[in-house]
Amino acid sequence: MRIKTKDGIELHVEEAGSGIPILFIHEFGGNHQSWEPQMRFFARRYRCISYAARGYPPSDVPDTIDAYSQSIAVSDAVAVLDGLGIDRAHIVGLSMGGFAVVHFGLTVPERALSLTVAGAGYGCEKEFEDYFRKVSLEVAENFEKRGAREFSKVYSLGASRVQFQNKDPRGWQEFADRLATHSDRGAGMTMRGVQARRPSFYDLEEELKAMEVPTLVVVGDEDDHCLQPGIFLKKTIPACGLSVFPKTGHTLNLEEPAWFNALLAEFFASAEAGRWAKRDPRAMPGQIMRTS
Repeated sequence: MRIKTKDGIELHVEEAGSGIPILFIHEFGGNHQSWEPQMRFFARRYRCISYAARGYPPSDVPDTIDAYSQSIAVSDAVAVLDGLGIDRAHIVGLSMGGFAVVHFGLTVPERALSLTVAGAGYGCEKEFEDYFRKVSLEVAENFEKRGAREFSKVYSLGASRVQFQNKDPRGWQEFADRLATHSDRGAGMTMRGVQARRPSFYDLEEELKAMEVPTLVVVGDEDDHCLQPGIFLKKTIPACGLSVFPKTGHTLNLEEPAWFNALLAEFFASAEAGRWAKRDPRAMPGQIMRTS
């Protein structure tokens, strides 16, 4: 199925199951197929939707950098829901998709039943902000000049990807093979237009404090540059929970699909029952022990 965005870009969309909708938004290193373990599991009870972001075939690959941004990524997610006639859904994203989920909650909170922000935080830490932008541009250049088929051999072995390879070599190889099929131009444009220009979570603190959508943040304990941003989100978003997977890297939903699916199933049920509430004001962060 193809759905057209408000600027005329066509996105490839896939569906499975019926019931309450879940929209899955993929990471930079993945595509719509990265959510197969979740599509297959949750389609038993939910209407599951995944889509290839702009720049990721079989979706369109715009040629200009102005066609790629964080706000456009949110607009595309809304376009998918609109195209399917969906008013509200659970919104789930990994990494680049996790950033889109946060901005979805800030932009159109009324469209979200819940927000799951997994493996998100690269470039947020202030001491690494400039470095991240520089590396993002280098990655973009590598995809454009060396091509995805060649550069995927390097990118797929990042410091937070090797955990996946060690645990599940076959699953990791599928991830690496998908990465090799990325559009050279689309990957470069996405890295330049979305990744390198998106704001840090720390710059959105006041907006995040006012975002009351039930939120679950999930990080791997060996995904070093997502740990502190994950804690920040937990402390800032009013109705936010944090889960840290042990001995786990960046590709959470594929590396530990059983944990990830079980966690989300419980979270969705709590959110649907109205039981994923804001933090009890009596749970004061500054208090160690009560004395009176």
